[in-house]
Amino acid sequence: MLHVENLTRGAILVDHGRVADNFWTRMKGLIGVRGLAEGDGLLITPCNGVISMFMSIPIDVLYVSPDDRVVAMDPAMKPWAVGRIYRGVRYVIELPASAIARTGTAVGDALRVTCYT
Repeated sequence: MLHVENLTRGAILVDHGRVADNFWTRMKGLIGVRGLAEGDGLLITPCNGVISMFMSIPIDVLYVSPDDRVVAMDPAMKPWAVGRIYRGVRYVIELPASAIARTGTAVGDALRVTCYT
């Protein structure tokens, strides 16, 4: 279980997400997912770029540095898109489309990431 809080904005980005941290889970990502509810999300690590091939829904993407700060964002990335690659990014967080706007998340925001087993 994954929990991600935007400390800068005082907003919960992910309340019940998951982590993709091996070859298979990173490769699968959100392929086959038909929708993401508010509070859902996927943290992919290590990762510094996103490809949304074979996905069926738009997603918001946060690119996060090793010190847990938002380096870049792709709001409402469409299926079959190829995102940019960002140097210095340790992981990405894929969220429901509109999560960035709903929470006011911006580049430079500090995140707190907690994984529960």
